[in-house]
Amino acid sequence: MRKNSVKNTRINGEVQKVLAETIRGEIKDPRISSLTSVVAVEVAPDLKTCKAYMSVLGDEKVQKDTLAGLKSAEGFIRAKLAKVLNLRNTPTIQFVMDQSIAYGVKMSKLIDDVNKDLHEDERVDAE
Repeated sequence: MRKNSVKNTRINGEVQKVLAETIRGEIKDPRISSLTSVVAVEVAPDLKTCKAYMSVLGDEKVQKDTLAGLKSAEGFIRAKLAKVLNLRNTPTIQFVMDQSIAYGVKMSKLIDDVNKDLHEDERVDAE
């Protein structure tokens, strides 16, 4: 099975859906923020490993606590995956903090600042 095959894409989507539902509704760990989302999932073609890219709204401490809570709940999450998805192997999950949303917000703010400076310069030149 190639990495970008239709089957692999379907498995990635299903694993992402089950992960999101499990994290949102079934894990009771207080370290896991309620503002946690599963951005993307990459299941290896041999179905042995899985990288789950997580996004957590909050400061760095909240992100670290959420990551620690998810790592400690990995066994429960794998059991849930095995129960819901009928895969040959249940992948071990590696949780990775995804900074792309924070990076996008930062870039958007920088662009807005530059545009604001340009508009101020245009007003000064017009006077």
